[in-house]
Amino acid sequence: MSLKRVITEYGTGNDLHGGDYTKAAVRAVQDAIHHSSLSLIRTLGIDSRTMQVEVTIGVQRPDMVASEAVKAALPHGQVVVRVVKGGLDVPDESSADVAIVASAAITVRLDL
Repeated sequence: MSLKRVITEYGTGNDLHGGDYTKAAVRAVQDAIHHSSLSLIRTLGIDSRTMQVEVTIGVQRPDMVASEAVKAALPHGQVVVRVVKGGLDVPDESSADVAIVASAAITVRLDL
């Protein structure tokens, strides 16, 4: 048997005020997983705890994301989080505030 990609989902999330990269990243993950159903895994009788879940988060300041908080947002599987430069920072010229936009790509692999 070998690992096969069976699900790929994408999402975006933001923190409009406060500049919280982790909050934006978690929201991007929540957006992605709300587009998906694990009916395939249930139909095949696979234990969802055995899924290999790879999460890639894109934000302008990867060092500001708490990967463990992102990992905790995934309800199933063996999760690995990677944070890379991406996303978007939108500064407010009238204040020191910045809106953070994060992107998430989630891939699920099963040993089939």
